[in-house]
Amino acid sequence: METSQLINTAKALLADGKGILAMDESNSTCNKRFATLGIPQTVEARRAYRELLVTTPRLSECISGIILFDETIRQHTRAGQPFMEVLTHAGIMPGIKVDLGAKPLAGFPGETITEGLDGLRERLVNYRQLGAHFAKWRAVISIDEALPTTACIEANMHALARYAALCQETGLVPIVEPEVLMEGNHPMERCEAVTQHVLEMLFTQLHAQRVVLEGMLLKPNMVLAGKTCPEQPTIEAVAKATVACLRRTVPAAVPGIAFLSGGQSPEVASAHLNAMQTLYGTSTRSETPGRITGKLPWVLTFSFGRAIQQPALTIWDGDDTNRNQAQKALFERAKANTFQDGSVVSNLAVA
Repeated sequence: METSQLINTAKALLADGKGILAMDESNSTCNKRFATLGIPQTVEARRAYRELLVTTPRLSECISGIILFDETIRQHTRAGQPFMEVLTHAGIMPGIKVDLGAKPLAGFPGETITEGLDGLRERLVNYRQLGAHFAKWRAVISIDEALPTTACIEANMHALARYAALCQETGLVPIVEPEVLMEGNHPMERCEAVTQHVLEMLFTQLHAQRVVLEGMLLKPNMVLAGKTCPEQPTIEAVAKATVACLRRTVPAAVPGIAFLSGGQSPEVASAHLNAMQTLYGTSTRSETPGRITGKLPWVLTFSFGRAIQQPALTIWDGDDTNRNQAQKALFERAKANTFQDGSVVSNLAVA
């Protein structure tokens, strides 16, 4: 493991106020989204849509890396150019989702464990040979009156830490994604308490597995009320609660935090992120070792999927005559989340 290489890759993913585009949906998830719009659920339709995404003009102005799915990392444009080559030429680092999805956790009804550790070392080597620079693994934590259990949190955070250690061994920067879900009627305060517990356990496990914190990125949820909670917090309240939770749990050695959108609408996800940037700014690491400038010890950015893709997918609608308009929508949504030259590139107001 070359620690300096990991650190440099992590820094590059966080540079210039850019974020990470998550286009790592499994085939089944992608097919479900296509079905909702009446788009054929075929290999060619998925390839055509993903080509639209990776060939979007000027995307590298606001996107530093793209997370791919196993099918996607091996696909080509209609003209025969590998997607990996397209991204590399555009100055965008390709990454790969490596978990095999959340499955029921035996003995714990309503909870899941993310699988995929078996054979992971060999898969990571293969992805590195294909040109991937980083990887992603998602753990899912549900909230209700009795959940989550400590056993579920421990099992998932241990798996995340083992995945991260294997990534670094292979030379891939691990993006560590512990997602506390929005589903439910719980208030924001309950989400904050659960998120804090999850992150505390996560970093305990990362330390135990000797993961180099400077060579990883955290991809957490924002602190939100449940979708069906009758009292929804303001944009500013979410921003303040999220940053407060992170300050209590995330070591300063972690270079950056790239939020997931977690089912929020594109506009609301952007507004929450932009509120954090407006209230706290984004950190920059100086050339002096260990010295950090800014109000926070880590860079805040985004790793959104649907919150960037959905407008483009809706416009495209399976018809390549809509390609240019869809790509314009994708670029605009990505740019709305960037933080450049000390200012938020968005006109969304904080509620």
